[in-house]
Amino acid sequence: MDYLQAAIIAIVEGITEFLPISSTGHMIIFEKLLGLEPSALLNVYKITIQFGAILSVICLYRRRFFQSVDFYFKLFVAFLPAAVFGYLLSDVIDKMLGSAMIVAISFIVGGVVLIFIDYKLKDDHPDNQDITYPKAIKIGFFQVISMIPGVSRSAATIIGGMCQRLSRSQAAEFSFFIAVPTMFAASVWELLKYYRDINSSCISILVFGNIIAFIVAMIAIKTFINFLVKHGFKVFGYYRIIAGGIILAMLLAGVDLRLVK
Repeated sequence: MDYLQAAIIAIVEGITEFLPISSTGHMIIFEKLLGLEPSALLNVYKITIQFGAILSVICLYRRRFFQSVDFYFKLFVAFLPAAVFGYLLSDVIDKMLGSAMIVAISFIVGGVVLIFIDYKLKDDHPDNQDITYPKAIKIGFFQVISMIPGVSRSAATIIGGMCQRLSRSQAAEFSFFIAVPTMFAASVWELLKYYRDINSSCISILVFGNIIAFIVAMIAIKTFINFLVKHGFKVFGYYRIIAGGIILAMLLAGVDLRLVK
């Protein structure tokens, strides 16, 4: 992977990490389009640059993020389900990370769910509700679903929050906060698994990708919150169905997704 390819993947990550359209799913599709072959180091790159994106949360929400010790315990409780299932299913998840078919199907199913949720769950709850420990762990279990490539972590946790009677904006913010320990742990885990294969050139690419993902995510977060509050999930749901349908049709027709060969 050269720096141009790394930059494109990082831009895709920064834009999609906090949108309910699946950052991992989009990175898998773009790696196919760029002609990148699946490898352990490519998986490391896709996972670790997500940490760069979620660092933007700490920067943008530093006053809310650095709260009481109780707040951090709630984040830890919400993070636990993903930590447990991520550890137990790590090999299965790694295998799924290379499947465009799984992404296409997840895009379509997720799009239908988003449209249904937009009509079913009304955004009529106040923004300053207390997020209790039971609510936190329930949202955490929703996050586990997003381990399937193409299932958006952001969408899963926001929907989980809204199911706990949080407003869209509060659910979105808590989704961002959960991403911090989740992506940090995932990044450290991937680096520990493959640290023997990482050389100085790999480190340069990783740093480069994290910086780009951080900058792009800063812009995406501000745009997304305002859009979500005003328009809900419908647009993202339709986008997922259309994108997933196109990818699925191409795969079933045997069309080579690679733009670069």
